[in-house]
Amino acid sequence: MTADPAIGAQKDMDTKGTKSMHEEITLGGGCFWCLDAVYREIKGVEKVISGYSGGSMANPDYEKVTTGLTGHAEVVQITFNPRIITQEKILQIFFVIHDPTTLNCQGADIGTQYRSIIFYRNQKQKDVIDKVIGELKKEKVYENSIVTEVVPFQSFYAAEDYHQDFYKKNKQAGYCQFIINPKLEKFKKTFQDNLKN
Repeated sequence: MTADPAIGAQKDMDTKGTKSMHEEITLGGGCFWCLDAVYREIKGVEKVISGYSGGSMANPDYEKVTTGLTGHAEVVQITFNPRIITQEKILQIFFVIHDPTTLNCQGADIGTQYRSIIFYRNQKQKDVIDKVIGELKKEKVYENSIVTEVVPFQSFYAAEDYHQDFYKKNKQAGYCQFIINPKLEKFKKTFQDNLKN
């Protein structure tokens, strides 16, 4: 199943009948369960879907993606309201909750499917991405070089149902306890003002 690859922000009608703006951005930074768990907690984020982007195969499944042969990265596709949270803030959170300096891995998750990658939908998004990465480099936030790929969005395939909102459904699982919980705690301490109620 491919998401609508339309470029740019989408206009919708909210419950009061007034126009509201929605934007999408697709991010990969290791296992998609981690990013999914964090972005669901953010005020202004309206939808998070775990899935696959950046590969050559149509309609990939988890089993094929984990081989690393399809070229896809595990990603989350985020729909957000820029009147509530900016793309810049979305990216600042992204760079706090994963290590953008490790090539094709995050911790014990190793392979191109776990690469650090951002898919942009228009020049405006790319300009913001370049700005955020430029600031991180200028401030020397990381000891090593940032290896995050920045590429145009082409297609997105939603992952299987059991991957969606994985953390909430499996909080007692070892991966959730030892990998996701520390990322969530770090995020919550650093971005308290951006938390949902």
